[in-house]
Amino acid sequence: MKTATFFIHNGLLNLLPKKHKYSKFNYCFSGNQTVKHLIESLGIPHTEIDQIRVGDRYVGFNYIVYNEDIIYIFPYRINNSSFGMVLQKRWSSNPKFVLDNHLGKLAKYLRMLGLDISYSNKFQDEELVKIAHSEDRLLLSRDRRLLMHKIIKNAYLIRNTIPKRQLIEVIERFNLSLSLHPFQRCLNCNQKLEDIQKEEIIGRLLPLTKRYYNEFRICYNCDQVYWKGSHYVKMTTFLKNIITECKVEDEQFL
Repeated sequence: MKTATFFIHNGLLNLLPKKHKYSKFNYCFSGNQTVKHLIESLGIPHTEIDQIRVGDRYVGFNYIVYNEDIIYIFPYRINNSSFGMVLQKRWSSNPKFVLDNHLGKLAKYLRMLGLDISYSNKFQDEELVKIAHSEDRLLLSRDRRLLMHKIIKNAYLIRNTIPKRQLIEVIERFNLSLSLHPFQRCLNCNQKLEDIQKEEIIGRLLPLTKRYYNEFRICYNCDQVYWKGSHYVKMTTFLKNIITECKVEDEQFL
């Protein structure tokens, strides 16, 4: 039997089982184990880890752990000033996401903000992994086991259960302030919206909509029509409140 000493950064402690709810503990194992395997056996997906240091040396997930190794585990940080090996990709702007089928409300909110979101309540785990890998999308999920797939490189474990809090969490986690362009995508199918003349859809409009509104947009993929009605005012207020909580400049919403 071998023993390694783990130091876990505070930002990851809430993912540990109760018996390891401390920043330092000894972990016993047998055989040749990678540091990724040992970390994930503790319940922390590798996608949550930005750096691993063994002694004074930074290592990757395939590092084979030796007896009496002292291992430091650090979470993702937007502005990582360390000179060591960084394990998580930084996104300069306009990241694309794929969400598991339990995050439908969050998917709608992110599309409302103009982000490219792949979502279906029919997606199974294998399909989510395939989409994330083949389309270079960030996978968002509350399923730890899903994020432990070796092929998954970029993902995030959603902590909150309330959709509004999940939205704030994602904006802050990925520093999305420069990637938000509200009301540019269809909430149903994610395609970009285009302007359309009122005359082209006038037969589809209800009397009051026809009377009071003149600017319309359409999704040519699913044929959904959008205009700045009372629902638009409510959504704008909602987004302004979100941006305020995230401490993001909101001139673009005015």
